[in-house]
Amino acid sequence: MRFVWAVVAFILAAVMIGAGVAQRTVFMGPSEVQMEMPAGDPEPFVLISSDVLRAHPGQQTLMVRGKGDLFVAYGRTADMKAWLSDAEYDSVTLDKKGEPRTKVVKAEVESTSETGRNPAGSDLWLDSYTDKDSLIANLQLPEGMSVLVARDGVEDAPSDIMVTWPLKTTTPWVGPLFVGGGLALLIGLVLYILGIRHQRRGKGPRRKGPGPLPPTQPIDLAVDRLPEHESIGTGPVTTPESADEPTDDDGRARRTAHRMRRRLAVVIPAVGLTAVLATGCSADSWPQFDASTSPTPTPTVVAPDNQKPPAVTEAQASRILKDISKTVTDADAARDLKLATTRLDGAVLQARATDYALGAKNPKLGVPAALPADNVEVVLPQATDSWPRTVMMLTKSSEAKTPPVIFTMTQADPWSNYRVNTMADMLASAKLPKLAPAWLGTTLVPPESTFLMMPPNEVADAFSSLVDLGEKSPYTGDFDAAAKKQATEIVASRAALLAELKKTGADKTSKVAFDMTPSAFDPVSMATLDSGAIVSVSVVDTQTVTPTTADAVIKFENNAEAVALTGAKEAAKGVRTTYGMQLFFAVPAQGANAQIQLLSFHQNILKVEIIK
Repeated sequence: MRFVWAVVAFILAAVMIGAGVAQRTVFMGPSEVQMEMPAGDPEPFVLISSDVLRAHPGQQTLMVRGKGDLFVAYGRTADMKAWLSDAEYDSVTLDKKGEPRTKVVKAEVESTSETGRNPAGSDLWLDSYTDKDSLIANLQLPEGMSVLVARDGVEDAPSDIMVTWPLKTTTPWVGPLFVGGGLALLIGLVLYILGIRHQRRGKGPRRKGPGPLPPTQPIDLAVDRLPEHESIGTGPVTTPESADEPTDDDGRARRTAHRMRRRLAVVIPAVGLTAVLATGCSADSWPQFDASTSPTPTPTVVAPDNQKPPAVTEAQASRILKDISKTVTDADAARDLKLATTRLDGAVLQARATDYALGAKNPKLGVPAALPADNVEVVLPQATDSWPRTVMMLTKSSEAKTPPVIFTMTQADPWSNYRVNTMADMLASAKLPKLAPAWLGTTLVPPESTFLMMPPNEVADAFSSLVDLGEKSPYTGDFDAAAKKQATEIVASRAALLAELKKTGADKTSKVAFDMTPSAFDPVSMATLDSGAIVSVSVVDTQTVTPTTADAVIKFENNAEAVALTGAKEAAKGVRTTYGMQLFFAVPAQGANAQIQLLSFHQNILKVEIIK
């Protein structure tokens, strides 16, 4: 009977293991689903919409083929349509049957470019890919994202485009079938061995009993007596020649060990086969009885229902910063103002123009302030779906002695890149207020907002009053100690100029006037989580030196900056020097028991003019 059950176990093992192998091979099915984009009219751009990319679950693999340079980018659908609003393009969407269809979309606005627009290098893309002849992009785009396929914006976009998605081909019973088959095989082997053992014990040859004993004869003691030196024992006599021969007990032990080795030689491969089959199965080869997932942590900041998307993501902001830093570094090295204009604007560009002019006259002068891109500490984008868009960032250099830099950058329209318009060095004592996370973004505070302790368009004028009037300023109590200290240092620099004139005796033949006023650039204000705002402003500090007698002249030959910017060494009617200052303040909410905190400060000479 043992043999019958062993055969049954062997058959069961073969069926189970065979079924498991079949599930992983012939019954496996395809590993992916493909969708080929239908070719439309030849156009420079092809926009693949979000519904096409999400036609099937899982990662999207985009494959583009065509001779020459290929370009693929992805971003928010609304942003991409805005970028394409001045061009005709092929739009790929899904019809009611779920099949892709291509149609031509006409331009909505008049194009500002006559030769086409190259999509490469735009700050609008969340990411982009380039390659030659063949391009593969692995994507995981959520709803609201689209893909742009092009070449250089002039040539027709490639038409051989395909999207594939992986199919989840789980085989949850492969693991149990392999393990069950291995166990059945093991049981069959054990039953087979037990059957052989039982057969040998129950049906093997038996020894015959001893025959009749011979009749007993009288013993002759004289003949059979042993010599006195020999002894009679109960066991066999061991002689030197037979000392090394195995006994019956040793033989039985060796036969038992041999049988055990033969059984193990059969059992161990079965156990090994079961282990190999089990370990070769992935998680998809086992049933998943617990479908529950770990709870998602609740964010500490909840987005409002009508919240707009952030202007940039953190990764996008870091990529933009690296490009800005490289462009500005190249412009600084060549003193190329035209190149600098592609990435700088406002007060920062105004200061750069003076730096380049000084450096052209004297290489020791006009060293521009660097824009570090090594470590991004803060990304605070504006939450908006329109233009212009503003982003504030705080970055650190890898050099410990270089202070962190805070700056704002603005994108004027969908076709423009971000340009830095305010930038200043963080004070060592400064502490940023609580800011919204980058994934949420924040809002711009209107310049005339009354929800702050002071409207943003009044901050520059209030700080100027603090410098010009000192303790007599009506805004003395509104600013913190850091702002007052900075104002005191500016006043000290003015006193140093007066002391220099007095030292040379020029104070008797000339007079000096100081005046600080807001610049022509609008403030940039971004809301904080405590209902306050970080306000960036710029002011100009003008120092005017004029003679008090008709025969006196103002000499500034020892002023290298004045000589470099004017090309003269003296002025008969006077000289006017203008400094630009960029400042960032943390302005609390209206009614808050706090002062306006100075976060950062930077000063540049802007111009030196001879009064005529």
